[in-house]
Amino acid sequence: MTKTKINIEAPKGKLAILTPGMGAVATTLYAGVEAIKMGKAEPIGSYTQLGRIRLGKRSENRFKNVKDLVPLAKLDQIVFGGWDIFPENAYEAAKHAKVLEKDLLEMVKEPLSKIKPMKAVFDKNFIKRIEGTNVKTGKTKMDLAEQLRTDIKTFLKDNGCDRAVMVWCASTEVYTPPSAVHATVKSFEEGLKNNHPEISPSQIYTYAALKERVPYANGSPNVSVEMGWAQELSIEMATPISGSDFKTGQTLIKTVVAPGLRNRQLGVAGWYSTNILGNRDGEVLDDPGSFKSKEVTKSGVLSDIFSKELYPELYSNISHVVRINYYPPRGDNKEGWDNIDIFGWLGYPMQIKINFLCRDSILAAPLVLDLALFSDLAGRAKMKGIQEWLSFYYKMPITKPGLNPEHDLSVQLLKLENTLRFFTNEELINHLGLTHYGVDEGEE
Repeated sequence: MTKTKINIEAPKGKLAILTPGMGAVATTLYAGVEAIKMGKAEPIGSYTQLGRIRLGKRSENRFKNVKDLVPLAKLDQIVFGGWDIFPENAYEAAKHAKVLEKDLLEMVKEPLSKIKPMKAVFDKNFIKRIEGTNVKTGKTKMDLAEQLRTDIKTFLKDNGCDRAVMVWCASTEVYTPPSAVHATVKSFEEGLKNNHPEISPSQIYTYAALKERVPYANGSPNVSVEMGWAQELSIEMATPISGSDFKTGQTLIKTVVAPGLRNRQLGVAGWYSTNILGNRDGEVLDDPGSFKSKEVTKSGVLSDIFSKELYPELYSNISHVVRINYYPPRGDNKEGWDNIDIFGWLGYPMQIKINFLCRDSILAAPLVLDLALFSDLAGRAKMKGIQEWLSFYYKMPITKPGLNPEHDLSVQLLKLENTLRFFTNEELINHLGLTHYGVDEGEE
């Protein structure tokens, strides 16, 4: 079989990782990377830093670190920057978020204090429970987009960066389903010029990034990269996009457990999920409009995995309930409860109960790092448009129109690993195990 040779530009110079939002998730990332660079911490949870990938046949016993297999930017090449509606620097913001212990935070005080937020694009109609003073003003939404484009160019120049990626780390906006203004680049740009009320801040950031050929990863349930105009513009500007909504706590567990139940042909009568969360994200999600955005991404996972069309006997009448409750004393320490009512042979009922006490930003920070480094890799590999191989990181992965997303975490990992093998001209692995039948599929 003839292999396709992918030419990937070397990661020379500095990489700017720009985050709309410099709250708990972003500052936990910044602090973690700085601590790792100092040799004071390990990059636990980061596939790009700790992952090992098998190459060739099992009999070869050949493994390689992901970061050594593909030309990823090194941590000491990264420069952090971002936008936020609050003017405090990253050190002050991290203290306010109360995710990290004081000793660790003081250790990275100097580099974090130098990261000061640029003025953010903010619209009270899309985030109702918080407001800040560090915000941009402009006559039109196109003016705001142009200001963001200027921010990107200025940041790159002032910090000596060769290129940038953008990962959304800000709050969840009020749910905005696609409408006519979101259909094409032309209609969207007209909407920007005319201050169309259905164009959200996150969509303005997406537009600015793509116009500057900056790969964009949507870490929230905000609807942006799913829209026709964004996918059209990403192709036009030859720039990668991916999304949406970081897969961290409860949904991570669902994408492990649910495929297992389906694969063993066990039925599900109901799945009740509730969360308590006390950080700024929890406060924002206390608004019904913002919660609707999160509900869509959290609920869609099970409906796709448990297809009632394919398995009507098992999943046609699932009662799926999702709740998020704002509980200030808990802070960033989120707790998720799942009660799963299943049934097995002859319809006999059983139950599974899961209580996941997790740390929201601790789970999210390494995902931001991986998405930034892989998005940069995709850009240097001349990839453009939707990067479905990054579905591993998202609750609601975007796909080409007409295709259903894959939610099974193990299948998503296989897709990601095979993409890395493809990048490096290695044999793809399909786990057939049919060599005894005269089929050498590169797996044995």
